[in-house]
Amino acid sequence: MTGYNNSNGGEVNTASNGNGHSNGHSNGHSNGNKSADYTAQENPTMCSKDCCSGQGGFKPGNTCAPKKGAVSSSDEKIVPTPQSLLKSNGKIQCDLTPDELRALRVLNEDTYPYEVIQEIADFITKGAGVRPKIGIICGSGLGSLADIIQDARIFEYEKIPNFPVSTVEGHAGKLVVGTLEGATVMAMQGRFHFYEGYPLAKCSMPVRVMKLCGVEYLFATNAAGGINPRYGVGDIMLMHDHVNMLGFAGNSPLQGPNDPRFGPRFPALTNSYNKDLINKAIEIGKAMGIESNIHVGVYSCLGGPNYETIAELKALRMMGVDAVGMSTVHEVITARHCDMKVFAFSLITNKCATEYNDKKDEEPSHDEVMAVAKMRQKDCCELVSRLIRELAMGSA
Repeated sequence: MTGYNNSNGGEVNTASNGNGHSNGHSNGHSNGNKSADYTAQENPTMCSKDCCSGQGGFKPGNTCAPKKGAVSSSDEKIVPTPQSLLKSNGKIQCDLTPDELRALRVLNEDTYPYEVIQEIADFITKGAGVRPKIGIICGSGLGSLADIIQDARIFEYEKIPNFPVSTVEGHAGKLVVGTLEGATVMAMQGRFHFYEGYPLAKCSMPVRVMKLCGVEYLFATNAAGGINPRYGVGDIMLMHDHVNMLGFAGNSPLQGPNDPRFGPRFPALTNSYNKDLINKAIEIGKAMGIESNIHVGVYSCLGGPNYETIAELKALRMMGVDAVGMSTVHEVITARHCDMKVFAFSLITNKCATEYNDKKDEEPSHDEVMAVAKMRQKDCCELVSRLIRELAMGSA
């Protein structure tokens, strides 16, 4: 974090805790960050030992006496700093490493202002020396897509200013910028998921970074469970539409104030997936000899991290869903909001059970997902590479 004061407390040395007291802590805690001993508190406001009345400053019912000239509100609940974080001299202590503190700060940010995203984009384009035209998001086990990029400049997520980190096996946590089939591309080896604790706006924030880096096309890949009985393990489903189950619950990456520099308040999604790119991918599949393994279908994103119940899968199938996963939809929404052209596909890594039985070997697992992705990664890479070649030649 480098000097930005955001809505959740911002930079720790200057943040106000909302009751008239300056945070003043220099150990990396901001108001929105909770320690393991602090997660049960409803109000994350932290105040020092010296500013609370009563011995020790953390008796139940204590309130902060406002300092001269400070703004206070008698209606706000004041939650004192937990005793577990205080040394004997009343100073804040913390056993988290700097990297852990950084991840904690980023985790507790809900939105990214345009200026912060521009800073991230500038950091990447300056470090890479190029402005990519195509952005690629590699799904679980499909990180090898980024490994075939030439003249690659690699940025680890943890070293990119204000960037989250990926915590899922099969997601390397690297951003790769370089050349692929004559086009300048940037690829994410690892995405961010709602089930990791990140809000949807943060999960899809890298799409806006891509936009400000110069990206016009988003290629999104994922591993998914096949609900359509015609789909086999290892098949590829080109996405032509989606059902946004998280959106049904009122959760969207576009919630909150709209910045028109990204896109309109109410974007249309009727043509989210580029038909020209879908048709070109079908032709490429035929040329590769895998046309029998390619389908065009509807994807749905659920929150995870648990896999779906039988009843949920039956309901999704009745809604016309062909494959289900835990990503991509919010990225597509964000990409369309900022007028990027989208191509996306799912690698079917398991067949979803829609009938009740007691067979353990039919239950999905992440190990199965990774194994199938590894088995089919060559075809996935070739499909994407050939499609990018078509774009670079200007024929798509």
